[in-house]
Amino acid sequence: MTEPNVTAFAADVYRAVTEIPKGKVATYAQIALMSGHRGAARAVGNALHVNPFFGSVPCHRVVNASGNLAPDFAFGGVDAQKRLLEAEGVKVIDGRVDLEEYQYR
Repeated sequence: MTEPNVTAFAADVYRAVTEIPKGKVATYAQIALMSGHRGAARAVGNALHVNPFFGSVPCHRVVNASGNLAPDFAFGGVDAQKRLLEAEGVKVIDGRVDLEEYQYR
């Protein structure tokens, strides 16, 4: 996954996100760890916000540490993220996913 405007960090993040199976979610911190950039949760969020591979990199499967959806989901807002997750069988209640049930491990 290389493109002239994609940094090595972002490529690592996008690769990690593609590992999340349908019907599961991961947290920003989890993606930071999976991508080899422990502690870079905020930077993961920034990279996902400008994901040039939407459709092949399922950034809708990434939520915050409490399971909350992204209020500024870059690809249609929180309602779009909710619809995408629910289409994969993930229950979203009050803008939140139950990490005990749906977190990728």
